[in-house]
Amino acid sequence: MLKRFLRSAGIGVCAVLLLWSGGVQAEDVKLGVMNVQRVLVECAAGKAAKARFDDKMQELQATLKSEEDELLAMQKDIEKKSSAWSEDTKQEKMRDFQRKRREAQEKAEDARFELKAMQDKELDPILKTLEKVVKDYGEANGYSLLIDSRSGVLHAAQGIDITDQIIVELDAAMAK
Repeated sequence: MLKRFLRSAGIGVCAVLLLWSGGVQAEDVKLGVMNVQRVLVECAAGKAAKARFDDKMQELQATLKSEEDELLAMQKDIEKKSSAWSEDTKQEKMRDFQRKRREAQEKAEDARFELKAMQDKELDPILKTLEKVVKDYGEANGYSLLIDSRSGVLHAAQGIDITDQIIVELDAAMAK
C-alpha cells in the first residue's frame, strides 16, 4: 500500500515538475498511459505463450496428481494395516512413505522451477519487442512520457531524463 502511494506520488511530482519547469512548456509535454499486463495478455504472441504455458501446467499437474493419489493410498494402507504388522515392517513402510513423499515434494518444486523458466523464456522475447515498440511509438507520436498504468515509466524523452544529474547530487550528498 505504501509502495503504491509513494510510486503514485513520485509520478505525480514528476508530472507537476514537467508542467511547471521553465525548460519545458506545458503544451510541449505529451503524456501517455498504457496497461502493460493487458497488452501481454491480449496480444497474439501473449495468447499463444499462455496457451503453451497452460498446456505444460496441466501436464505437470496430472503427473503430480497421480503421485499424490499414490501417496494417499500408501498412507491409508499404513493406517489400516499397521496394527497387524511387525515393528520392523511398520518402520520400513513409514520410511518408504517418507521417501516417496520427499520425492513428490522435489518433483513439485522441480515443476515450479520448470514453469517459471518456461514463463521467462516465453515472455522474454515479447517484453524485448514490446520495449522497442513502446519506444518507437512514443518517439513517432511525440510522447514525452509513457507510463504503465500499473507501475512506472515505460518511455521518457531524453531531455527529461535527469538520472545523471541525480547520480551526481547523490554522490555529493553521500560524500559528506
